[in-house]
Amino acid sequence: MPEANTMLCVSWGYIKFKRMLNRELTHLSEMSRSGNQVSEFISNTFLDKQNELELPCPMAKTRERKKRTHHQTQLGGQTPSQGTMTQISGVRKVSQTPVLQGCSVSRFGVKTDQEDLLSKDLEDINKWGLNIFRVAEHSHNRPLTCTMYTIFQERDLMKTFKIPADTFVTFMLTLEAHYHADVEYHNSLHAADVAQSTHILLATPALDAVFTDLEILAALFAAAIHDVDHPGVSNQFLINTNSELALMYNDESVLENHHLAVGFKLLQEDNCDIFQNLTKKQRQSLRRMVIDMVLATDMSKHMSLLADLKTMVETKKVTSSGVLLLDNYTDKIQVMRNMVHCADLSNPTKSLDLYRQWTDRIMNEFSHQGDRERERGIEISPMCDKHTASVEKSQVGFIDYIVHPLWETWADLVHPDAQDILDTLEDNRNWYQSMIPQSPSPPFCTGDGELEDGEGGHKFQFELTLDDGQDEDGQIGREEGERGTEGGRNKP
Repeated sequence: MPEANTMLCVSWGYIKFKRMLNRELTHLSEMSRSGNQVSEFISNTFLDKQNELELPCPMAKTRERKKRTHHQTQLGGQTPSQGTMTQISGVRKVSQTPVLQGCSVSRFGVKTDQEDLLSKDLEDINKWGLNIFRVAEHSHNRPLTCTMYTIFQERDLMKTFKIPADTFVTFMLTLEAHYHADVEYHNSLHAADVAQSTHILLATPALDAVFTDLEILAALFAAAIHDVDHPGVSNQFLINTNSELALMYNDESVLENHHLAVGFKLLQEDNCDIFQNLTKKQRQSLRRMVIDMVLATDMSKHMSLLADLKTMVETKKVTSSGVLLLDNYTDKIQVMRNMVHCADLSNPTKSLDLYRQWTDRIMNEFSHQGDRERERGIEISPMCDKHTASVEKSQVGFIDYIVHPLWETWADLVHPDAQDILDTLEDNRNWYQSMIPQSPSPPFCTGDGELEDGEGGHKFQFELTLDDGQDEDGQIGREEGERGTEGGRNKP
């Protein structure tokens, strides 16, 4: 019965957060043209369109399944042959990746003539904000391999799980080669950054000795493979263009399912099975956890993840020394899912010079997708039109509506461990706010007939609570998203 109550609480929390965010995004979209584009981007990316606000009855679910099956049959024309579907696209023989069986391994797992500089870079392996760009430069563009090798050495995981060093390096080089070097953002640099960020979050004092070695292994592996073979376009692009991947995964978490399939398939390559000495039970447990964590990196699951995390914060139990008590799999995997999700959305929490490089990369990737959409004559996705996208506004909106609520909740969970991260996030948000050009677009007309230019410097405070009531119409009784114009809508 308590478990059922928790599920009801989480369901209501998700519904409430989604309603709140939808209302705030509607207001944002009315403020200016660029505000409308940012609003559409956040709504399309971070809200799961499959989840209805009302919980569907079983009959409705059945109708939805039939409708989806009919839709997929129409899209595909015919079901691909069994032979096609048993192949995992993207897995290929990589000629430049050596099989190192029995060979000696370099100090950081990669051959480089700049080992001293790489050594200096990797001194920060246990610090938030490792400069992964320098690591890439000094490792001959093998940041994921040398970062993961260093983390596994630091945590003594290769010894714990009897992973041969040559097998580990062969697998990591093979995995890294399956990240696309010509994709600006979702490449092995990003994977290395997320893996190292996960490594730091695992070490936070509030989680001291909470996770087993196997759970730590699973979290780091999930972070390393979470975007492998990413093509540089979104799930929605793949669905809209009837891609093979969208057909393979029935439009559901298309890329995330693919990353998992490729990541696990690569373990079967020559001398790549880094889990060869795990027991059958350990392998099954690890696989289950990795699948849970990588699927949670689907950004459309953001709101339900945040609702889960907020519920955990408001019911958390800690030991006398302040360490979280997580005494079952459900609680542990919930924290691990959110941990990798936080690491995946950690760019705005790093130093401004690193954050700006990541921003340039993601905006370039978006622009390339927009170019492809323009060539195909299909609607250009929000923030993907290089002629109209506002970099500064996109980052302010991204932080205010998505990143800050997530990291603030994480900081509450591990209080006071993440305060420095929150401070950096707020500083970076204020810098991007200060860089927004003054009134570059015509003002929009508000509902009461007044004009707003939408370029003000007010900070959006988006608080999420689960204990608010509802009014007679079933709407939220007390809204915490305060926006700052007259009537208490903008908080300076």
